[in-house]
Amino acid sequence: MPQPVRIEKNGAIWEVTLDNPKANAISTAVSTALGEAFVAFRDEPQARVAIVTGGGDRFFSAGWDLKEAATGGTDGGYGPGGFAGLTELFDLDKPVIAAVNGLAVGGGFELALAADLIVAVESAEFFLPEATIGLIANAGGVLRLPRRLPRAVAIEMMLTGRRLSAREAMALGLVNQVVPADGLMAAARALAARVLASAPLSAQAIKAVMRATEALSVEDGYRLMESGGIPAYERLRRSEDYFEGARAFAEKRAPVWRGR
Repeated sequence: MPQPVRIEKNGAIWEVTLDNPKANAISTAVSTALGEAFVAFRDEPQARVAIVTGGGDRFFSAGWDLKEAATGGTDGGYGPGGFAGLTELFDLDKPVIAAVNGLAVGGGFELALAADLIVAVESAEFFLPEATIGLIANAGGVLRLPRRLPRAVAIEMMLTGRRLSAREAMALGLVNQVVPADGLMAAARALAARVLASAPLSAQAIKAVMRATEALSVEDGYRLMESGGIPAYERLRRSEDYFEGARAFAEKRAPVWRGR
């Protein structure tokens, strides 16, 4: 029986594919499998960037498996990382790219929102229909969307289920790139390769600092950074790589990042 979650490892880049026909819905079992994939990515020292995408060409993910929910098949325990394995994986300091190959609906949109970068096909749409069926986007949507979009747009989407096209999402700063369908994975891999050109500890420190200071003033953010309270930032400052960039520049060569 085909596995609904596949992992392909291309050196430092891991590709996680949610392939659960017809709509890539996320059941408890699928969520657990996604969580196990992202935890394995987090814990593998050689893994540096993940790309998450959907199988097929219509749905990135339709989100929560409502058929399972209707039969009482879930009690809210979605495995490691919370729903879809990423929405509550708060200690993942490695970057994740969502390669959105179609409709990102409800929890599928929340999965994309939990990623750091989004590349989408031209036909992609993003929407949260939860309120129209008596629910709320509680897998991070109600928390993350107002931080990623203007409040008026975010609350309209949540209250009405308004759909946001890929082009609109890029114009509003939610999506990094919009590409033809046949160029999606190539674009996501090219973006991942650009991330790999930067120091791995720098990438981890950036995510950690952003997360730790998101609700703080700039002044308080400085204080936290200088206090030593962000381990990933302290690890960077004490690393060999912290000085490698300057040495490489002085020696007129490309830097060699060692992640230590």
